[in-house]
Amino acid sequence: MADETIPQRRPKKIRRVQIGFNVLAQIILILFLAAMVNSIAFKHYQRWDFSHDQKYALSDKTKRFLRTIKTKMRIIVFFSPSTPITADVQNLLTEYQYAAKGKIDVEYIDPERNLSRAKEIFDKYKVVSDESLLVIDYEGRNKTVKASEMAEVDQSGMAIGEGPRVTAFKGEQAITSAMMDLVEGKKNTLGYVLGHKEPPLSENSTISVLKTFIENENIKFRELNLFDVDAVPADLKTILIIGPQYDFSDREMKLLRDFWDKQGRILLLLDPGRKTSKLNAFLNELGVKVNDDRLMAFLRTGIQEMALTRDVQAHFLGGSPITKRLADVHALFFGGTSSLTLEPDRVRAANIRIEPLIQADKGYFAETDYNTDDQTKFQTDAKKAGASPTIGASIEKGGSADERVQVNSSRLVVVSNATFVQDNAVTQDQQALDFISGSVNWLLSREQLIGIAPKVPRPLTFSLKEDALRNLRWIVLVLMPLVFAALGTAVWWKRRV
Repeated sequence: MADETIPQRRPKKIRRVQIGFNVLAQIILILFLAAMVNSIAFKHYQRWDFSHDQKYALSDKTKRFLRTIKTKMRIIVFFSPSTPITADVQNLLTEYQYAAKGKIDVEYIDPERNLSRAKEIFDKYKVVSDESLLVIDYEGRNKTVKASEMAEVDQSGMAIGEGPRVTAFKGEQAITSAMMDLVEGKKNTLGYVLGHKEPPLSENSTISVLKTFIENENIKFRELNLFDVDAVPADLKTILIIGPQYDFSDREMKLLRDFWDKQGRILLLLDPGRKTSKLNAFLNELGVKVNDDRLMAFLRTGIQEMALTRDVQAHFLGGSPITKRLADVHALFFGGTSSLTLEPDRVRAANIRIEPLIQADKGYFAETDYNTDDQTKFQTDAKKAGASPTIGASIEKGGSADERVQVNSSRLVVVSNATFVQDNAVTQDQQALDFISGSVNWLLSREQLIGIAPKVPRPLTFSLKEDALRNLRWIVLVLMPLVFAALGTAVWWKRRV
């Protein structure tokens, strides 16, 4: 029987058009996915600054302020490439653009190359300075920020052929301050009380750094002498009292109480070395007792040696809007500091709320017999010390405990130390400025601007103790040579075998 042949199926031919269509569909799909990924990445991204000094990282205060901008803001930059901070300004403005999410447009103009465009802008904004600067334009209002306002430059090397050296970059402070001026439209006024030997507001004052810092937040000072007025002016909503050396008179205290009762705001820094019994009595009425003592602590200076210090190392508590971004940050309070006793239960019926803001670190005790030199007594009292004393507090009458609810109220911030804001202290401790900034903004009901101020640039340094240096010597002189010797021995042995 003849073998039956089974017909074989021929493979179905795939037409070239179908292949081309499949390839085209794949390419379109890949391009679509790439476009979607780039679109999502462009709108939703995160930036990190890993530099040691975070020179261009914007502070929380600036970021929150940028979120309040309603319309477009334009920045025109007139910087010569030879200006020492040109690159710094460009990098900083890039961070502003990212943080503002498209609400800031930046135009860079080289005044040495693009003369026609520079003249056009100069004529429009009435710029008359030859110095490098930038112009900020917002809703028809404009403000200039000069290069000299954004940096401190050391010119001492010019005499020996060296270029200028930037010792401190203050671009964020200057630019954000100018933006606040434009967005808010007018400056807030802070009354500064004089007449009791408080530090003056002159350039040579001991609080000149603090004055400049506050003014950079769109705030202006107005001197206020309560002897010369019948009442605190109605346009002053907040007053500042720093370290009065003499007590207030009965008439001044009446004006102060009237101001408080009309939802006034007060920042009070006390000098415990001065007797201000009437001011203390006013605080006592509000549930804060200023104690007649001094904070001290014993510090170990050797194996068996102890030294007594009256400079207070303290930390900020995070329970208040003023200090929530300074929570657990430490600061030094030089000179004498007394303790505060808070009695919130006693004044709760009067709708007064008290919050502790600053607390001395563990180991500090409040000494009532602070004029004696009896070290034995100090050591005995230190062992009896209880909880760490409070040295700063906020008081609010009226208002709401819910931060989201804005209700008019009387507000007061008190600290039992007035030297921590002096120039010699704030140049060593940035936290003092951060705290004052938070306090002033809370008193002015500008909670959205409360935050840590831009950091002062510091060089990167390493500090090694004696044990660390000893270990480093062993690593460099012994361990590292042994590692290379072991590697060389291993290679020699492998070749030998």
